[in-house]
Amino acid sequence: MAQGNSSFTRRKFMASSLGCLASAGLAGLAPGLARGQAAAPVGQPDGEIIYRTLGRSGIKLPVVSMGAGACNDAALVQACYEIGMRGFDTAASYAFGRNEQMIANAIHRLGVRDKVVYITKIHEAARRDGLADDEHEAVMRKALEGSLRRLKTDHIDILMLYDCRSPEPVKNPGIVAAFAKLRKEGKARAIGLSTHADMANVINAAVEAEVFDVVLTSFNFTMADDTAMLGAIDNAGKNNVGIIAMKTQAGGGRFPNPETLQSYSGEVINSAALKWILHNENVATTIPGIGNYDHMRADFAVARGIEYTDEEAKFLSDNRITLGMGFCRQCSKCLASCPDKVDIPNLMRTHMYAAQYGDFQKARRTIDAIPSSQGLRTCVDCNSCTAKCVNSVNIGKKIAELKMIYA
Repeated sequence: MAQGNSSFTRRKFMASSLGCLASAGLAGLAPGLARGQAAAPVGQPDGEIIYRTLGRSGIKLPVVSMGAGACNDAALVQACYEIGMRGFDTAASYAFGRNEQMIANAIHRLGVRDKVVYITKIHEAARRDGLADDEHEAVMRKALEGSLRRLKTDHIDILMLYDCRSPEPVKNPGIVAAFAKLRKEGKARAIGLSTHADMANVINAAVEAEVFDVVLTSFNFTMADDTAMLGAIDNAGKNNVGIIAMKTQAGGGRFPNPETLQSYSGEVINSAALKWILHNENVATTIPGIGNYDHMRADFAVARGIEYTDEEAKFLSDNRITLGMGFCRQCSKCLASCPDKVDIPNLMRTHMYAAQYGDFQKARRTIDAIPSSQGLRTCVDCNSCTAKCVNSVNIGKKIAELKMIYA
């Protein structure tokens, strides 16, 4: 893999536009906001909030919920509730449980637990092979009890199996039985799973299992040509499985091609991306990452009207944008092109978290979970990256940027 100019050091990287955005925590902003433009959400601020039902769960939510993983301010959680959000997405692993605690503190202070929907995720059972059925249940129950304590509640509204990267955990009878039992006991109103990779197959497996109520999946406008993914979401809708969309802005607010921002404002890009998802009626709600008040206002404006403006429609029809996004779909088709068998999909996720979200904690957890023989260290001595993406990701460039941060 080409390492580029050896004089381009980590310090110079952090001083570059990518590094400055990430280190300042601005990488997750809509592009216009990152450049200091005033927030001017595109939507219908006086319209009625659009609600949809999450499949067989019967849970109704506004079409924009709070992706709280990047939030560390309880006051922002409160503001999201007050503006109209009712779904709050977190996970047991976010900030080592402190994210759940922060959300609970805000909701408890407001006294509105009965008016909100907690979405949280546990993952231990999916990471342990060879467990007997009753052992899966014990592991999952322990993880769930921790979330219940931190969220100050006696039940989770939507309990999910975290980060299913293949259909195997979805088909595991011990996991399925344990989740169903927790729902039957009232510990969870609805059960589901989240997926970042092999999404179409995971969604179809969840439908086939006939026990999961909800699937949280990566989904955005760069996937408009992904017929398998669109078919899986349609399959979920036909079988009454609710869909929640994440990675809605295609991996953050930093766009790699500067001409994008010369042609379209950050507000248009942000609202067009959310509206594109919501034009698929099988998607009940979205969880864009909300890390500040500008995010909150810009994102929730879409919940009051999803009709495209002329400028949004123009943006979505501009093929240069999709190609320039470089969003990794986690399809793993690149693996065969790397002779060293490097875990490219998880390196691309690390890049997204570090360089686009500015979430270095999540980036560190992701890169640390990669076996050393398949990680970034293997790339350090590689002088010519042969890895190729079947879509539009410049793998070599992103790995070079990761090496400047971590290697």
